[in-house]
Formats: sequence, C-alpha cells, structure tokens
Amino acid sequence: MALIPLAATVILSSIFSWAIYSGVCLLRNYRSARKLGLPIRVLPISHGNPFWMIVDSKVTSLFRRLPFGDNNFTRYNWRGWEVRDRCRSHLEMGDAYVQVTPGRNWVYLCSPESLLEVFRRRSDFPRPLELYELLNIFGSNLSTVDGPQWKKQRKITASCFNESTSEAVWTESLSLATDMLKFWSSKEAVSSTADDVRTLSLHVLSKAGFGKSFKFQSQDDHASFKDVNPALDYKESLKTVLDNCVLIMALGTKFLARPWLPNKLRNVHKACVAFQRHMTGVYEEEKRAFAQGLSTDRNLLSSLIRASNEEANKTSSANAGSSSVGGLTENEIYGNMFVFNFAGHDTTAHTLMFAIAFLAANPEVQTWLSEELSTVFADRATPDQWDYQQDFPKLTRCHAVLMETVHLYTPVPVAKWTEISAQTLQVGDKHVTIPSDTMVIPSYTALHTHPRFWGQDALQWRPDRWVTQGADGREELKTPARGTFIAWSEGERSCPGKRFSQVEFVATMAVLFKDWRVSPQRFEGEQDSDARQRLSHLIETDSAQVLLLQMLHPERAPLCWSKAS
Repeated sequence: MALIPLAATVILSSIFSWAIYSGVCLLRNYRSARKLGLPIRVLPISHGNPFWMIVDSKVTSLFRRLPFGDNNFTRYNWRGWEVRDRCRSHLEMGDAYVQVTPGRNWVYLCSPESLLEVFRRRSDFPRPLELYELLNIFGSNLSTVDGPQWKKQRKITASCFNESTSEAVWTESLSLATDMLKFWSSKEAVSSTADDVRTLSLHVLSKAGFGKSFKFQSQDDHASFKDVNPALDYKESLKTVLDNCVLIMALGTKFLARPWLPNKLRNVHKACVAFQRHMTGVYEEEKRAFAQGLSTDRNLLSSLIRASNEEANKTSSANAGSSSVGGLTENEIYGNMFVFNFAGHDTTAHTLMFAIAFLAANPEVQTWLSEELSTVFADRATPDQWDYQQDFPKLTRCHAVLMETVHLYTPVPVAKWTEISAQTLQVGDKHVTIPSDTMVIPSYTALHTHPRFWGQDALQWRPDRWVTQGADGREELKTPARGTFIAWSEGERSCPGKRFSQVEFVATMAVLFKDWRVSPQRFEGEQDSDARQRLSHLIETDSAQVLLLQMLHPERAPLCWSKAS
C-alpha cells in the first residue's frame, strides 16, 4: 500500500517539473517572438505534443463551457482550429502573426506575395522533415527527404504521373462509379457514402498503382467482407495498411509483430508484410523484364521501377568508374509507393464526400452540373463511350466543383520552417526577421476565405466562381491570382498526384450527376428545405481534422438517389 502514495508523489512531481520546464520555454519563446514585431498569441501547450494531440479537442471543449472559456487556449490550442477560425485571426491581426508555444514559435502568413517568396526560397524555408519521418514505414520517400535526394526522387517519380496513368485513372473511375451508383440507386437511403467513396478511391489506386482491378463492393454489403485475410488478399492488405496508417506510423511494424498483442493489431502487421511482399514480387518481375528488354503492363509501380532503372543506366553511363547511383533503391521505391497511396486515398475520398454532401444541399448546382454533362456527352449515354482525351478537358463545371470544395475544405495543410538559420521575409511594407527553429505556416483556410481575395461571399460554396468565358465563348476554368490558392501546395514541392486526383474526381462526378440527383433523406416533420439546411449545418459544424480534414459523421445525414426528371 505504501507504493500508492509514492507513485502519486512521483506523478505529481513529474507534472510539476513539466509545468515549470514548459513555463521557462514559453517565456524564452515569448521574448524571441516580441522581436518579430508581429501580433502575438500565447498558447500553454505545444502543437506537436503527442499526448495533447490525443486529448486536445475534448479538453478544450470542456474549457469552453466555463465562464472564462473563450480565450486563446480554447481558440487555437487544438488540431484543426484553422477550419473554425477561417480568416478571422488575420482580419483581426493582419497578414502575419505569431503563436508562441513552449516547443517553438509558429508564424502564420496570409500574404500571397510573402507565401510565394517562401515557396520560391525552398532551401531557406524547407519542409520540417521531423513532422514527416513517421512516413518512412517502407522506406524514405518524397515527403521525408530534401536536397539532392529530393531532387532525384522528384525527377523519377514525376515521370510516372503521365497521361497514360491519367487515362487508366479515368477508365477505372468511370467503371467503379457506375457500379457504386447502381448500388446507391437501389437503396431507399444510403448511410455508407463516406465508406463507399473510400472503397472507390482504394480500387482506383489498386488499378493505377499496381495493375490490380476490383469490382466495387459497398461497405453496407457486409457479406462481401466476411473471412477476408489481410495476410493473403492483396486488396485487403492495402486497405488494412491505409486504414491503420496512423497506428503503423506511431508504433512501427516491428512492435505490431509482438505475439502478446491482440489479433487485431497483429493482423495490421501481417497486412504490412503482405503489402511489401506484393511490391517485392512486382519489383523482381519488372527488373527481370527490364533486363530482358520485355514490356509489361504499365502502372505506377512498374513505371517507377522502369524510370529508376533508366535513370540509373544514364547515370552509370555518364559517370563511368564513379560510385554514383542515379536510380532509386528498392526501399525508396516501396517508400514512395506507400506515400502515393497514403496521400491519394483519403484526400480524394474525403473531398468526394464533401462535394456530394454540398451537392445534395444545393440542387441548383446539380442542375448546373447536369447541363454541362448533357452537352458534352450528348447521345453517348453510357460511360464506356466516354473518352479521356476528348471529354475530360471539356468538363469545366465538374472541375469547378472540385476546386470550390478544396477551396473551402483543403484536405492537407502545408508547413515550412527556418531550420538552423534566421531568415528575412517581406510581409507587406515590413521586413520581418524570423529566427531559426521557427515554423512558418501558410494560413490556407484564411487565404482561401479572405474577402480581399475571394469577395464577401468567400465562405459560401459556389462552384460557378471558378468558371469564366474564354475568348472563343466556351466556358473555361478561372485561374486564381498566384498565391491565393494553395490546395495542392505551390512551387517545386507542389503535389505530383494533382492530375491523378482531378481525373478521378471529375470522372466520378460525371457518372453520378449526368442522369441522377441526390438529396438528404427527410426526417420526420421535415420539408426538403429543412433537410438541406440540416445537411449544410452538419458540413459546417461536424467537420474536423483527424489525420486529414474530413466530415466526422456523414452517416447522420443519409442520402437518397433518384433519376433526374
């Protein structure tokens, strides 16, 4: 029994010591922040504190209920605060301000000119690789390297995202969306929309990434998912890895292999092993084919292997006798394939979910979308008659729905920092010297909703803001002013899979809304307008950042599909 008071004393002493240490660090960082000459907000807990990241939303939610609950702590000290804040902080404090935390200072920027400078000066404002090291599950990759290594990997990986890949994405998306729509339209109401679009995205990645094609199966169809072993089934192994990537990144694959862990956790490890085994099989097969001068089915993995081998051959020829190697290592290929899947799966799926919900709440936009689809496809009634090269460039309104959705709900934030040396940056008419080890954050939600750049209706979901008349009278996509839209980042570090996601999204929208309409299911006593208003409110209040920005409970607003009249 004597151990209990001792344990309590140790715990209290540890908490007290942590509080003292945090207070000293906070004071040091506050003094440093004052030299910037920018408005300051002081926060008691570091944004990157791993324990705090688990409990932040719950704790700040409790504090908000207190009489003094509206303060900097409850406003800023939780993941995803930017979505609720939008451009409010920058309207109050200007184009730049600093958040002081015990860990380090965070400078937030909402100046297009300053942000373009940050993106241009990539060596002065690199990505904080420490935030991305967890992505090294299968090997180093574009997200976890910098300098010459990044240039090499970027050059090789960029060549794989070509028009051949886009055409494969288009064809597979049309096929899967057709099957998904067939299932949805057979139901009175659908609560599995979010899960189903994740399945669609997974299957598109399976085909374009690994050359594996699968029929669509809804998450509502539980019978389809019985007795599936992630250690044996390729698709299930990939799904398990992507569904549990946070767990894998936090604990590591070696830890998950421990025999005393529950079966559910050990199955995650088995899925990782199976996924790597599949990649290894394709890698060895492609190496043999390349050595023998044979052609194989082209997908992202095979293209990456071939591009790497070709680059290695070029380098070895140009540097005969040198030990320099220009291709990717086997682990770098695996690492990049994981990141392609990780980055391309939930980002597209969450964006599709947001877009479908917005469309269900805005029937007039569905009509506007259908007008374009009827014109483009005319008498070609079925998607198997649609052509990527001919049709995709004409689907301006479908593309506008994507742009407006990521404009308001950007799935992946961007981060920079000053690393080991101070950097001077022009912000408005002021030269700001930012100390080393300071985070520099593009305020993407503020930038995308600031009335100075987007007008007084910046917070309203309006896809038509992206459409303009071209010189020939045809509709074309409007290009926003540089630096005001960073949904796919900006500069050399922009997302290499941007076209991939755009093609997948547009193809899916085309299938869903050419001949069909979606609406929220009416609850008892509701009119159509009440149901749409309830759905709009759910989007606004029930969206938050988990790993990525997403609707937390889309199943609370079941959707109904009906044939267009």
